[in-house]
Amino acid sequence: MQNSPIENEVKAIALYLPQFHPFKENDEWWGKGFTEWTNVTKSKPKFKSHYQPHLPADLGFYDLRLLDTMIEQAALAKTYGVHGFCFYHYWFNGKLLMEKPLEQMLISKKPDFPFCLCWANENWTRRWDGMEADILIKQDYDLKDDLEHIRYLIPFFKDERYIKINGKPVYLMYRSELHPHINEAAEIWRTEVKKAGFEDLYLIRVENFKRDFDPKNHGFDASMEFAPDFSINLQKYSKKEPLNHFLRKLLYKTSINKSGLLSNKVYDYEEIVDKMTKKDPKPYKYFRSVFPSWDNSARRSKDATIFVNSSPEKFQDWVTKTVGYTKEHFKGEERLLFVNAWNEWAEGCHLEPDQKYGHRYLQALKDGLESK
Repeated sequence: MQNSPIENEVKAIALYLPQFHPFKENDEWWGKGFTEWTNVTKSKPKFKSHYQPHLPADLGFYDLRLLDTMIEQAALAKTYGVHGFCFYHYWFNGKLLMEKPLEQMLISKKPDFPFCLCWANENWTRRWDGMEADILIKQDYDLKDDLEHIRYLIPFFKDERYIKINGKPVYLMYRSELHPHINEAAEIWRTEVKKAGFEDLYLIRVENFKRDFDPKNHGFDASMEFAPDFSINLQKYSKKEPLNHFLRKLLYKTSINKSGLLSNKVYDYEEIVDKMTKKDPKPYKYFRSVFPSWDNSARRSKDATIFVNSSPEKFQDWVTKTVGYTKEHFKGEERLLFVNAWNEWAEGCHLEPDQKYGHRYLQALKDGLESK
């Protein structure tokens, strides 16, 4: 009889983007058949040795309308020690976007893999095209809507696969500070969850924009570090590298570099990792996060943010250190570590195997999680 795999002391939860299937609104906003793969496949290198495009290996250019895809993803994640997925969830005053993969997962009970939800509560804009003010769908806040929202979510919370801490469903909110009545909303959510038979809700706010803010001030239990932390002051990589006057002139003249190394925000992965690792502990519960790599030039034709010199070895070392931090600061079911991300392909931020590294980042995560 084969032994069951040993659960890691620290559970890794990978953020998951459900954008990989066509739907009506994307057809209207971006063109017929648009998915995240549209951006990924048209990407090109912006400077010498720039790794683009990131192209999938094992799973191919999948379509999340096919449940078999999610089953394969879960099997792959489980093999390498990922405890569960945190799916981004899109709710706009009762209007849902990209809900099909999550709803079919709920109905079918497949895959058999832990999950939780994060409400991505920002407006949708044409930010990718550099037009932040052009709003595609607006997020309006209303307490009656908050009640309807939590009632929609409760069937997910009741699912036996849903991630819970001490019996409390774990629910994340991307930007709690945008809700003008967040404390009242949190109270409504907790009340409804208790009516549904749970002891309470475990609310986590993503600390990305409003930082160093005690989550209890919004009625939340904890915060989650967003990785990469863009608030950290970093040195532009083009300034770190010894680019002499003649090389700079050459870069500006070559077509591949006109919008490349010098005009995008290019940083060193090792620097961001070092500075994120050395952050002082917070005076509140603060779940740590890691990211394998980052390069959103597939989404942005200009002013992209790119981290160079990432590697599976550096990622593994970071995971190992973050596991140590988590063991020191948390106990029991609160020993969680978040990974950004499972499949943010257009941000060059994915654990899923690509054609360059294969399974090496997944193996790095596994080895880091199993470190003593």
